Amino acid sequence: MSPICIFFWYPTNSLRRTLSRYGAGAGGTRNIAGNGALHLSLEDELASLHRKPAALVFSSCYVANDACLATLGSKLPGCVVFSDSMNHASMIQGIRHSNAKKVIFKHNDLADLEAKLQAVPKETPKIIAFESVYSMCGSVAPIEGICDLADKYGAITFLDEVHAVGMYGANGGGVAEHLDFEAHLATRESSEPVKRSVQDRIDIITGTLGKAFGVVGGYIAGSADLVDVVRSYAPGFIFTTSLPPAVVAGAQASIAYQREFMGDRRLQQINTREVKSQLDKLDIPVVPNPSHIIPVLVGDAALAKEASDMLLAKHKIYVQSINYPTVAVGEERLRITPTPGHSTEQIAHLVSSIDQVFNTLNLKRTPDWVALGGRAGVGMPIPVKVNPIWTDKHLGLDDGSAPVRLEGGKRSLVRKEAVKIAEKRLIHLLGSGPSVKDIPTMVAAAA
Repeated sequence: MSPICIFFWYPTNSLRRTLSRYGAGAGGTRNIAGNGALHLSLEDELASLHRKPAALVFSSCYVANDACLATLGSKLPGCVVFSDSMNHASMIQGIRHSNAKKVIFKHNDLADLEAKLQAVPKETPKIIAFESVYSMCGSVAPIEGICDLADKYGAITFLDEVHAVGMYGANGGGVAEHLDFEAHLATRESSEPVKRSVQDRIDIITGTLGKAFGVVGGYIAGSADLVDVVRSYAPGFIFTTSLPPAVVAGAQASIAYQREFMGDRRLQQINTREVKSQLDKLDIPVVPNPSHIIPVLVGDAALAKEASDMLLAKHKIYVQSINYPTVAVGEERLRITPTPGHSTEQIAHLVSSIDQVFNTLNLKRTPDWVALGGRAGVGMPIPVKVNPIWTDKHLGLDDGSAPVRLEGGKRSLVRKEAVKIAEKRLIHLLGSGPSVKDIPTMVAAAA
């Protein structure tokens, strides 16, 4: 299993069936020959996932972010874009391409954002661009607070959910959905918005099909008018070849499956808790955060790369080192992302291997960072307290419905009931597929 992807038998089967029926390529751009019923069906699925009127698919979320921000920023007269200081390069590039004025606010700092919003006339068009989960540190945006400020100062909200879709929310819609977990769970059969929920208050949501959904591509979701503006004016949409039909069908099957089955994202979070707990017991310094990202602080670029190389060469574990300019000098780190497919034995091997590497390279542990006054939230004079986004109740730990961690050679398989529902999404375009009885039974019987 890939370090970052949750991938399933049924989407792979959908890819094969679509390839046989529709061929390999889309045949052109969306506005000419590359627009098919499969593309429209995927966009309907994405709009429904986020409970928005419309969605638009791109070749990647880098392109989606760039195209959307560049288009909106240029079409809104005198627009000012407020950008979180840790925003992804795709968002920074889109803002630059818009030629709109950019105002950078401190990372996740509502007071700084409000001070900067106050300095701009209320009638001036504004966009607040930010992410839900920041991938290099695992921090999570104060989404509801940003929505409050957007309402107060008349701004459009642009939320990148790339590192959250498929992994958070009752339906896999991301952190914005997760913040009203019970309300969305109670209405999960509906595509109508939960009024005044956090997700409903976000104007534009962007996401990827290439991480939790296991394929490739990106998208935006929002109002029909907003999506139509981007469709009509964004060069990144108009002048590029459409995604292949097989990829599009696989993406929809994966999304449909994830909407029906929470077991994978629950198990990912349970595994994340376990890794963080085991590392903490060994004083391995983990940058505190409430998400599934596990940044292990090293604090030196050369040592971070050497640690990464040693984990791969000696222990057969690939963990990427993250250095400047992605993170600040002195905050270099290893970045770990557990998946639901990682077993108890694999987690034990990971933790033991990191411990050995720290010993071999004499890397700083948590007490060493405490003695230095702390860095990046590790060893701070006032410890950073964070609570996981997924609560014990959400994970099923309170009522015993939590999925079982894999061990003893057991492999994560497919939940048949969810496959049946996912199959129905594409049956009008692909016909009926292999019988569900041919699919292995799910090991972890979690809803």
